[in-house]
Amino acid sequence: MTDITLPHNFTARSYQEDFFSYMNKGGRRAVLVWSRRSGKDTSAWNFMIYSAIERRGIYYYIFPTFAQGRKVLWDGMNDVGFKFLDYIPKALIRRMNNQEMKITLINGSLIQVVGSDNYDSIRGTNPVGCIFSEYAEQDPNIWPLIVSPILDAESNKGWAIFVFTPKGTNHAKSLFDKAKENPTWYCSWLTCKETNSITDEKLAEIRAEGHMSEDMIQQEHFCSFTLGIQGSYYATYLQEMKDSGRITKVPHDKTQRVCTAWDLGWSDQTSILFFQVCGKEVHFIDCHEDRGKTTGDYARVLQSKPYVYDRHFVPHDADAHEMSMGLSTREVASNLGLQMTVLPTLKLSLEEGIECTRSLFPRFWIDEKACLHVIKALENYRCEYDEKRETYKPKPVHDKWSHMADAVRYASIAVRKFLDTDGEKITDSDSDNLWERHNPRFS
Repeated sequence: MTDITLPHNFTARSYQEDFFSYMNKGGRRAVLVWSRRSGKDTSAWNFMIYSAIERRGIYYYIFPTFAQGRKVLWDGMNDVGFKFLDYIPKALIRRMNNQEMKITLINGSLIQVVGSDNYDSIRGTNPVGCIFSEYAEQDPNIWPLIVSPILDAESNKGWAIFVFTPKGTNHAKSLFDKAKENPTWYCSWLTCKETNSITDEKLAEIRAEGHMSEDMIQQEHFCSFTLGIQGSYYATYLQEMKDSGRITKVPHDKTQRVCTAWDLGWSDQTSILFFQVCGKEVHFIDCHEDRGKTTGDYARVLQSKPYVYDRHFVPHDADAHEMSMGLSTREVASNLGLQMTVLPTLKLSLEEGIECTRSLFPRFWIDEKACLHVIKALENYRCEYDEKRETYKPKPVHDKWSHMADAVRYASIAVRKFLDTDGEKITDSDSDNLWERHNPRFS
């Protein structure tokens, strides 16, 4: 034991030293709202290891889910490839249980990684130290109802640390606000400017590439609690468009071909967005939405328009078979003279598609009359609200507006994958290579 020094393989950065000083002097409550890549989990984890050797007891490292805990901490590494578990000197470990993510130290202390999605698993236990990682995404009941009464007991006097980047004004924001006003709590809010977690040049590069929206930059790097408006995905971006006069009369440019993006409805609406890429600008010039119609009906709608078409972009389910014919929507459309291009929607998460759309908003122009339904759809496209956790779920409400909003998302993916090529000619066979070269985040 005399040859072991803690922390092990870790040196605190200047802004982290204040946190360690507070906790080492007997601090019992700490809130760390630090920017991405600032080492907040690494700091908290190393303090837990030290504490578990200093005081024998049970220690829980709590993630939103058990699976997330395994991915981030148990199997995870820091930004230089050093495994989190290797911060514990092997000489201090008596045994490890990989299945339950449980470590028993030589002094009898127990460190375990758990998920707040199953907080009943720790009910009735007696931890003396708990870390809540990504607390903004956790069940808000675990702290006040389960853990706080245990740590507050006179016989326990345990500590708790909350580490997170903001996810709106939910229970984590309330905890942060209370901690700021409570002199017995340590409360630290540090943006990338204070942590030097990213350079100004790299931020400028991220903005220039357009693969991360300004909202997400503000949330992740500047710790903003005000992402969006009341769960809306695009409200702030639409307001910027209105302020800059980009929601106006947008005439059809007869010198340019027209593309369409489809959200295909089987039991509900099918939405079609008509757009043109004019230089760097993306013009939304028309839209159509209906339900209960066949592919042939929609083909006739397109043929009735005064447009010369380029491509018709559809999600992966265009290859689903229509029961009445035994042919896919794409095959039926091809027989009707519409050549559809299937987008890589199976390769992208919904969040990545939304981020792609947000990043393109500065280039959008929307016709205020012909695309009024598009405008309303984007205004009303919002996250589901989780009453229990008092936060917005990472998925949209499925309603009458979501179909056209999905068509806009597909148009955005199409622009990134097929149309942003600096004049290069793309075929379906080589589009994946160009997609990866121009848009690595979305490959």
